[in-house]
Amino acid sequence: NPVRIIQRFGRVDRIGSKNERIQLVSYWPDIDLDELDPIIRPHDDLFRHVNGKWMTRTEIPSDKARWGSFSLLAEAAEKAVHDIIIEAQSAESGSEERGFGDLYASFMAEERIEELGASPLIPLLARVASVSDIETLLETLGQLEREGMSGFAQLFVDNDPGQPDRYLVFVEQGGLGLPDESYYREEKFAEVREKYVDYLTTMFGLAGLTDASARAIRVFELETRIAAVHWDNVKTRDSQATYNLMTWTDVVTLAPGLDRWAAAIDAPAGVFDEVVVRQPSFISGIAELLVDDHIDSWCDWMSWQVIRSNAAYLSNDFVEANFDFYGKTLTGTPELRARWKRGVSLVEGALGEAVGRSYVERHFPAAAKVAMDVLVENLVEAYRQSITTLEWMGEATRERALDKLSKFTPKIGYPLRWRDYSTLKISGTDLIGNVRAAGEFEFQRELGKIGKPLDRDEWFMTPQTINAYYNPGFNEIVFPAAILQDPFFDETRDAAANYGAIGAVIGHEIGHGFDDQGRKYDAKGRLRDWWTASTAADYTKRAAMLSKQFSGYEPIPGVHIKGDLTLGENLGDLSGLEVAYAAYRRSVAAHGEPQVIDGLTGDQRFFIAYGYSWETKTREGALRSQLLSNPHSPAEYRVNGIVRNFD
Repeated sequence: NPVRIIQRFGRVDRIGSKNERIQLVSYWPDIDLDELDPIIRPHDDLFRHVNGKWMTRTEIPSDKARWGSFSLLAEAAEKAVHDIIIEAQSAESGSEERGFGDLYASFMAEERIEELGASPLIPLLARVASVSDIETLLETLGQLEREGMSGFAQLFVDNDPGQPDRYLVFVEQGGLGLPDESYYREEKFAEVREKYVDYLTTMFGLAGLTDASARAIRVFELETRIAAVHWDNVKTRDSQATYNLMTWTDVVTLAPGLDRWAAAIDAPAGVFDEVVVRQPSFISGIAELLVDDHIDSWCDWMSWQVIRSNAAYLSNDFVEANFDFYGKTLTGTPELRARWKRGVSLVEGALGEAVGRSYVERHFPAAAKVAMDVLVENLVEAYRQSITTLEWMGEATRERALDKLSKFTPKIGYPLRWRDYSTLKISGTDLIGNVRAAGEFEFQRELGKIGKPLDRDEWFMTPQTINAYYNPGFNEIVFPAAILQDPFFDETRDAAANYGAIGAVIGHEIGHGFDDQGRKYDAKGRLRDWWTASTAADYTKRAAMLSKQFSGYEPIPGVHIKGDLTLGENLGDLSGLEVAYAAYRRSVAAHGEPQVIDGLTGDQRFFIAYGYSWETKTREGALRSQLLSNPHSPAEYRVNGIVRNFD
């Protein structure tokens, strides 16, 4: 722009004249020195030294469970996507853009949705009501799952950990309405269980079903039995324990009758020839429940799946009751998100890459991708040097680790090839029909991978997602466009800030390749034991120390971080920051010690940028739920728990 405004933390520092070229040689990130708390020393509490003043004055928005740096970027991306969707409503009929514009329009047609009330559920519930025995139950369940409804087992497609150049179907435990199996058994969740039964009663009543209270109790009792055969979330993290390759004959031996369910899914030939059953004892445990004595409970449970899968797209009484439990009760969020925001979420879930293509064209400059390529290259080199000098790693393991690192595939910004949505037909008026069509499209797209060559260009996040990931089966690190902006990244700013923020994110994702689970995959993405016994023992001993450290943290009185559950993410944070700092020091060695800016050295700016990137405030309900079932530690401990391990 001919006139550029330099703004820092809501304060305009200066405005360049029309003909002035503003040089941003050592541009420091958007942190005002006044934001740093001089009373709290950074080496005592870096998180509050950097974010404490912000936390004191900031109220979490009433429609959010947490708020902070990630949320701010997500809000900006959400608004950008909303603009794209609104424009798409006038796009050419039959185009991809018009498809997501019409999907949004069908969600925003509130008057029509209110008039319909519970009527969209009637034909679906009638299908459940026709069930008379376990065989027809499994058949109906398979048909409904094909249309996007949840079942007692979740199906997804991924590459085979034992033979990573092919796709397989994975079978994952499911069937619960509460967040985790422990909610059904631990005393501290007794009140949540009571409210859950009340919520089920309300939803059955809104759907027009008789004996709502009795149905709710039967569903809760059945889910309690299902929860009893669930694996806990620590065991479910174990890559080797959850890799159970079986023929479909083996699966049916575990659970007779599942062949009827699989046939109803109507998958292409060969899809179920071999599958990975992540929790075999869950499948056999479900089989013991699939008996005629429980048929009434299963029918009520399947009716509940129909209601639950559609609740967000029905009249406001359904939406409010759904939010009252899942929002207010479980996370403490007081207010439902605005309808337009929920409409954007629906579009992104159904046609995310179609929207993402427009988002990238408008909001992701080519210069950002070039600068990120350099950062990733520097981080990988720093990791290589770190592995090379590890005293506890044996030479045989070191050689294989370096080979794995050399074969990492970085993906930055957006996919090379965009997803094809041409077979997904969207109506501008039929919301429930659209939701079912999108569910069936995605179901068929996933199952359609079986028997085809591995698509290594596929992305598992949209470009507008504020996140990043490591995929062990593909041995790749992926950074969507939307996270590549302040406070994480700005190609024009001070290197110390970029290395401390996005550099730590890059290092974190590389680190997942060598965390307690990622280290079990080799350079080709194969799950195998490539570590010597002595090196693996040394690694495990060191990892246990980090697990013990985090288990000592108590974010809520009486509720500790689960060090074993969060170990992989904590290892990613620790190794990521360590290597990001090493990469930063390499850049200093190459380009010279940076100048002191605002009285802060480059090293100080590095760590302040890291602390600032985790600026987060969380409601207690959401924090409690996170501590129970989320593999990520709370933001405060992702800062303080990590940097305490740095001299």
